[in-house]
Amino acid sequence: MDPEAFLDIANQVVKLKMFPYFDIAHCTLCALSVREDLGSGSQTFSRKHPLSCWLSYMLVVFAGGMVANGLLAEPILAPLKNTPQVLVATAVWYVIFYTPLDVGYKLAKFLPVKIVFSAMKEIYRCKKIYDGVTHAAKLYPNAYLIMIIIGTLKGNGAGFTRLMERLMRGVWTPTAMEFMQPTFYTKASLVASIIFILDKKTELISAPHALVYFGIVIFLVYFKLSSIILGIHDPFIPFENLMCALFFGGIWDSLAKIFGKGQIKEGEVKDVKKTN
Repeated sequence: MDPEAFLDIANQVVKLKMFPYFDIAHCTLCALSVREDLGSGSQTFSRKHPLSCWLSYMLVVFAGGMVANGLLAEPILAPLKNTPQVLVATAVWYVIFYTPLDVGYKLAKFLPVKIVFSAMKEIYRCKKIYDGVTHAAKLYPNAYLIMIIIGTLKGNGAGFTRLMERLMRGVWTPTAMEFMQPTFYTKASLVASIIFILDKKTELISAPHALVYFGIVIFLVYFKLSSIILGIHDPFIPFENLMCALFFGGIWDSLAKIFGKGQIKEGEVKDVKKTN
């Protein structure tokens, strides 16, 4: 592809407006995640406890903004001030949970529709990560850690509020902590935040901002579609295993086990000799 044409496409992606189409895709996948988390009793629960269902769903939709605002000492409910967004989110929730014959849910689960919405959500995620890093940089120009934290939370806030979301539905799962088992989306948001910071605050990345942004979009969309089509859920795992082995005691623990077993075997041999 011609570099100028590629750059033009990148600029168009950067300028994309998220409302309403990308918001609809985001809200649809959030509703699907809530239904899947509820399991086989999702319809029964939604009819018995519609308020609880709606509140937990809204927390998933606006989790990134709420958590980030709470950490930045800004109004936690500020993401709900956009009435059109709230209405769109509510309409999507109703379609997924309450349409006759469950048509809305079945349509959203239809593979071509899910693929398109998933790609749109990753574009939406990239926009949220960039906005989070930019906002944190305005408040704390030299606090790179804060920028990374806010960018990551904006990218996958729902992962960090899963405990509260389930609690709203009467389920207590204390082990459902994103810090204990971070998902691919948290890791990808973390990496994307670091890249945006390097692009924004340093001279290490010489490429135009639009190309950096577009590259992150391609990365997110590619691995999201790979997880749906090919079943590749977390490409970071091989690198994590290598890092753990080299820097977090993996090699030394393995050596200790090997030498420990060897010592036990020598002791067992001596005991055998004594008995003989």
